[in-house]
Amino acid sequence: MALSKAKQIVSSAPVVVFSKSYCGFCNRVKQLFTQLGAAYKAIELDEERDGYEIQSALAEWTGRRTVPNVFISSKHIGGSDS
Repeated sequence: MALSKAKQIVSSAPVVVFSKSYCGFCNRVKQLFTQLGAAYKAIELDEERDGYEIQSALAEWTGRRTVPNVFISSKHIGGSDS
């Protein structure tokens, strides 16, 4: 269920950032997209009812449990260090 939801979210926007509202690395990535004028969809996992499950599904799917977890054109590109 969580994996299908994560995949649906990723396909719903050209740029998707799975984030946590208190994460400095996440905020840096979102600021970069804003500075570049790139529209993005941010999913704040700590504010989602099923955020833990989505994060676990992302780890299963991408091999990366940490945030930010960024997708561009439905392709996983990694996190703030990518």
